[in-house]
Amino acid sequence: MSVIETEGLTKRFRHVVAVDGVSLSVPTGARFGLLGPNGSGKTTLVRMLLGLVHPTAGRVALLGRPMPRDAAQVLPRVGALVEGPAAWPHLSGRTNLRLMDAAGGGGRRDRADRVEEALVRVGLGGIDARHVRAYSLGMRQRLGIAAALLRKPELLLLDEPTNGLDPRGIGEMRALLRHFAAQGTTVVLSSHLLSEVEALCSRVGVMSAGRLVLTADLDTLRAPTGLVQVRTPDPAAAVGVLNGQVVHRNGDLVMVRADDPAALNTRLVAAGVPVRELTALRRTLEQVVLELTGPSADRVDRSVGADRTSVWRRNGLGRVSDTRGSRGSPRGDADPAARTDPGGGRGSGRPDEGPEDRASGGPDGGGPVSDPAAPTAHTDRRGRAGDVDPAARTDRADGGRP
Repeated sequence: MSVIETEGLTKRFRHVVAVDGVSLSVPTGARFGLLGPNGSGKTTLVRMLLGLVHPTAGRVALLGRPMPRDAAQVLPRVGALVEGPAAWPHLSGRTNLRLMDAAGGGGRRDRADRVEEALVRVGLGGIDARHVRAYSLGMRQRLGIAAALLRKPELLLLDEPTNGLDPRGIGEMRALLRHFAAQGTTVVLSSHLLSEVEALCSRVGVMSAGRLVLTADLDTLRAPTGLVQVRTPDPAAAVGVLNGQVVHRNGDLVMVRADDPAALNTRLVAAGVPVRELTALRRTLEQVVLELTGPSADRVDRSVGADRTSVWRRNGLGRVSDTRGSRGSPRGDADPAARTDPGGGRGSGRPDEGPEDRASGGPDGGGPVSDPAAPTAHTDRRGRAGDVDPAARTDRADGGRP
């Protein structure tokens, strides 16, 4: 029996296809790892499995029941942690678990025992009554896993369960999940941490750009490549003995094509070639994933030939040249000699400035010359010339004009 069964599962968000025609089958008791770069559709797929997001097309069956139609009957048998742990921050961890258990239909009589057992399993048995807002990231992650384990689920759907945990905590969670898998619980782990998937899972699926591009047993993916790496202090002698099988030589390392590493070692030793190290090469999970997937969705590269100035000018951000002000507004003419005095109006010359003054630009080209003793003229926002001499001003409240 398949615990998870999907056929042609698709989810579109307007013009974005987040999940594209995924057909997946996970058998009972499996330890399944869902891999892929950020933005490949893993979390959206998990949300559709749980009925949190309705598919655009295709069908989903969980524990043999269609989803989301039978969510009320299925979800109490499923433990899940999606993206990050959710909790009421103003309540304690125990109170949060009690409320979650009540919402999931757990009986009141043994609720306290279930909560304590879940807390002990994840390493929070000694937690006090402090509010969740005071928890560290690792403690919140442990609390989220405890919530998923409350009712001894038949299926565990965990999205990045080790996020925020230190190396010791990661090891504890790995051992806990292995314990549940040994008792018959199906574990589905969605992650981009290949080491965690390799350490826990026996079967993997790889997603890229919303598509499920590979489903295979982990042992099959890591099968021997047919290449053996030999380290010897006499590589020339090894090459002479293995003539025709040598693929590459680099210092004391000789790469040999051979199906039986033991027979290869016997042949070299019989020929008097000392062997320090002999390794049958296997493909790594990282190599498989990188070959099948594209770049992460959180990577944004600049197009070839684009410079910062052109990007700023296109987006209207900041100062891109001398022709723009500090807030990105045009100053007018970029020629310094053609700019007006800062005391003047916006983009217009001073009213008392004649053609000769503007043409000459002053004796040293720095601007028009004026009498320091004379009152300075100005232009108001309506373009009217006025005098900044306080004695010549009239308050607007009096309705007068200078």
